[in-house]
Amino acid sequence: MSCNTRIAGTVALGAALLIAVGLSTSPAQAAFVVTLTQEGPNVVAIGSGTINTTGLSFYYSQNTGVHPFVEPQFADIVTGQFPSAIDVYESAYAGPTSFGSGYETGASSGSGSIVGIYNHDIVVVPYDYRSGSPLMDTATYDNATFSSLGVTPGTYVWSWGSGLNADSFTLTVGAAAVSEPSTLDLMTLGLLGAGVARRKRRN
Repeated sequence: MSCNTRIAGTVALGAALLIAVGLSTSPAQAAFVVTLTQEGPNVVAIGSGTINTTGLSFYYSQNTGVHPFVEPQFADIVTGQFPSAIDVYESAYAGPTSFGSGYETGASSGSGSIVGIYNHDIVVVPYDYRSGSPLMDTATYDNATFSSLGVTPGTYVWSWGSGLNADSFTLTVGAAAVSEPSTLDLMTLGLLGAGVARRKRRN
């Protein structure tokens, strides 16, 4: 094997490793994500993540809480069990003003921590919520479809705050996004690429 061949293989492997390490060590952005999917005869919303309330303005607490619902024409969605006591925050968050044409539809059932956005400036979290604490919830719409709820498949993102206070709420209507390749996957691709480069040079 020539010196040039060894150098080329080393460079290819090194580049793959640098890319892998760079992706695996990039800082994670705090966010809450809701995925809306068709599960048999029902539409199910599953939410998880965190909410950074330091970039929001506290508005009021409400003991009676709200019921989970979806209102696509006004970009409103709330998930979680009901009734639940809530804290309400205000924010001039940036994002789409609708994710479909449907009117308000209440969920048939819900579980977990109540979380949502509505009215173009309201963020709802559980009562006495500690900023950055993990949240998980669901909301189920029995005998429903995307069409009957009036939701349009796609990904919708609302964001607020800046710097360390930046945060976002993401709604994915349809299949969940494919996750990024793992560090091991990238390293394997790099090794395979280096091997192919060596074989080509031998021929």
